[in-house]
Amino acid sequence: MGSSVTAWQIRQKNFAPVLFISRPQNTESISVTGAFCALKCAHCGGHYLSKMTNLSSLKTAEDIKGTSCLISGGCDFDGRVQIVPHLEILKNLKGNHRYNFHTGLLTEAEIKALAPLADVVSFDFLGDTATIHDTLKLNKTVEDYAKCYQTLRKHCAHVAPHICIGLHGGKISGEYEAVKLLKKLGLEQLVFIVLIPTLGTEYASIEPPALEEVIEFLTWARKELPTTPLTLGCMRPGGKYRSQLDLAALECGINGIVQPVHVAVKKAEELGLTIQENKECCVL
Repeated sequence: MGSSVTAWQIRQKNFAPVLFISRPQNTESISVTGAFCALKCAHCGGHYLSKMTNLSSLKTAEDIKGTSCLISGGCDFDGRVQIVPHLEILKNLKGNHRYNFHTGLLTEAEIKALAPLADVVSFDFLGDTATIHDTLKLNKTVEDYAKCYQTLRKHCAHVAPHICIGLHGGKISGEYEAVKLLKKLGLEQLVFIVLIPTLGTEYASIEPPALEEVIEFLTWARKELPTTPLTLGCMRPGGKYRSQLDLAALECGINGIVQPVHVAVKKAEELGLTIQENKECCVL
């Protein structure tokens, strides 16, 4: 495909003129570890766990608000969310709810055990071993992530890889490699999130990745994956940064945005896109 073809033209050629908007108020976020995480990653430090519902507080399916659940938790020192020990409880709680599991680096045996309960698995995919070491505090490699991703795809009905842009201290470091590797391994969709410098974490005082570099990367990703649905996920900086990113993402050929700013919705309509909204996680 020639370099003169824009990301927007690629989107127009390969997709219906629809922008998918997620406002996940009907998806309850549940942590199987409460607020505990062994890793204390530089970008999170367990901060986001404190805002999730503790699994231990749920007794019946009726205790779950909404129609679906994001099930995650803190990682152990192997980068694994210990979901499997709680599968019986989660099975009893499920009822008619759909489950989106955020698992980390599970073994094949754990993936097999979890697969029957998973409507979708969200998997953080990294393309840079230094980021894994420095940000996630893990003695793992890109190959470990690739192997787990392949095993998830082998046993689970739906796997949604996520790439966090700027995860290495706000710098682009391995994101391009991650997309290339996912293209090689196979994918049905891809979700992009953007590092948020978060108070109380090691990365609290850094700058988020440069907006122009994020836009350049998203444009390249659209060209690299011309027929893959691409979503701008819920985790991204707020304020002016978010407004500018959401607007630019439309011209980058993004198919979906979680909690878009109003001006982006208006622009999407001006571009001739029909808006389709759901009230659950963007991968459900």
